[in-house]
Amino acid sequence: MPLQISAGVIIADWQLQLTAIRAQGAGGQNVNKVNSAIHLRFDVKSSTLPEFYKQRLLALSDHRITEDGVIVLKAQVHRTQEKNRDEALSRLKELILSAVKIQKSRKATQPSRNAKKRRVDDKKRNGNNKALRGKVVD
Repeated sequence: MPLQISAGVIIADWQLQLTAIRAQGAGGQNVNKVNSAIHLRFDVKSSTLPEFYKQRLLALSDHRITEDGVIVLKAQVHRTQEKNRDEALSRLKELILSAVKIQKSRKATQPSRNAKKRRVDDKKRNGNNKALRGKVVD
């Protein structure tokens, strides 16, 4: 089943390499016997993603992206292989969408006259409190 990223961007099954492995950590016999964790590999460079997506993904400084441009995810939260597979695919989709989201540029603004007045008043009030802490002179 292909992974739908957005309206026009779909990742086909043949581009995803899903491997079932044994999960780590606590869980007793179930963890020791069952291959319920999923290891997902997705090669960004050889994928059919649009060039803009590829550039943005490869520019990320994320530990899940190797130097060769392969995204490696390991999902082992759930007890079943199917849920871990869905988890890995949703995390891949989330990573791709976060990479291509364009941040709104911040416009620098000046503080209002009232904000400046409030800041100065607070500084004066604070200074008066500190002046009262001095030594008492009879």
